[in-house]
Amino acid sequence: MKAALRISDAVDDTLLEMAIESASRAIDGHAMRSFYSFGTATRFYAADDSFVVQTDDLAGTAITLMTSSGGDGIFDVTWAVGDYQLEPSNGYTDGLTVPYTRIRAVENYLFPVESEQNLVKVTGVFGWPAVPIAITQACVVQSSRLFKRLDSPLGIAGFGDMGAMRVSRYLDPDVEQLVAPYRKLRNFA
Repeated sequence: MKAALRISDAVDDTLLEMAIESASRAIDGHAMRSFYSFGTATRFYAADDSFVVQTDDLAGTAITLMTSSGGDGIFDVTWAVGDYQLEPSNGYTDGLTVPYTRIRAVENYLFPVESEQNLVKVTGVFGWPAVPIAITQACVVQSSRLFKRLDSPLGIAGFGDMGAMRVSRYLDPDVEQLVAPYRKLRNFA
């Protein structure tokens, strides 16, 4: 960030950190996902159907998968690695390396789908294994914009031949373009 803004001192470090953090969360919100690793955690899901469950971003293949056979929230069935497949296959889709976002039943078990309850338990590393370069670039652009925004009181970046130049959009159009391929799509019924 300092290199992009040609800053060599530490005077504005607190403001720069705030701009970076704000830009990162804005990008996460726009993409509807977080581009960092949460570390190992346990999360619970309701299956879409007997064969597929949608998950948060999974950074790796080392997961523990359990389901509740009685629909009572007691996780008594542990799935073997060969009983499920992480998707998208190979962690690659539309020319991009992406984390896994679905688990498909492929062998001995089916996912329970009683009353849309969270009957699937996944323990693994959630998030992204590495921040994509396009997201890093988007963060630099948006952070720079937020930091420089301090020099444009009331949203006026300066005056030109046509009058006042206003800063109007929160996310820079270039940031939106860089983030677009990574946006999570949601299906609503």
